[in-house]
Amino acid sequence: MRNSKMILKIYRRNTIKNIKEKIIKAGMLDKFDPLDFLNVRFITTLIIFFAILILSDKGFILAPVISLLYFYAYEYVLVDLKINKRKKSLENEAIYFFEVLALTLESGRNLKASLEITTKNIDSDISNEFKRTLEEVDLGKSLVESLEDMKKRIPSDTINNTILNITQSNIFGNSIIESLYNQIDFLREQQILDIKAQIAKLPTKISVISVLFFLPIMMLIILAPVVLDYFLGG
Repeated sequence: MRNSKMILKIYRRNTIKNIKEKIIKAGMLDKFDPLDFLNVRFITTLIIFFAILILSDKGFILAPVISLLYFYAYEYVLVDLKINKRKKSLENEAIYFFEVLALTLESGRNLKASLEITTKNIDSDISNEFKRTLEEVDLGKSLVESLEDMKKRIPSDTINNTILNITQSNIFGNSIIESLYNQIDFLREQQILDIKAQIAKLPTKISVISVLFFLPIMMLIILAPVVLDYFLGG
């Protein structure tokens, strides 16, 4: 068992809390324990620091710089990138999931029954999150409370806003179906905007590729006759 007092001397409570929240949103709580994650990052950073310090002639300059870069890159690569990837994946899945949920609600079923039917017929990450929510309801939590807890596991503000609207509509007796269709339209608009943003970045990417690869080749083609003529003529 970990000594919590020793842990808190090394890591602040906010540090442990923040990394745990990130790991949950990345959907990796079953793979990474927050404290193990922090310990591995800390230990490997120290190993890199002392290895560079000992092995390199300029270790006293390189060691702190490289170690610091590694320290922040470790979290960015293993957690932050996965959060962004999961966010996009969930938002893509959400459109179909909420469409099926809305159709199920239109058949006259209540929210819980509609969620049960929808999750049984859809196999996706967002569906699994709703399944977990329904399991918590079966264990005694209210549906509203379980949906609020689910929002903590979802890295997408758009999806969380949809869950909030569903919850409020369910509490105040408003039309959940109308709210869902509004959110589906918003998700589609966001998806279109993301695609347009990616298309807008293409010219820049192409320019960079041209500079890095094609320009040297063109220079080689242009200068090759001159170089050959110089050496052969000499």
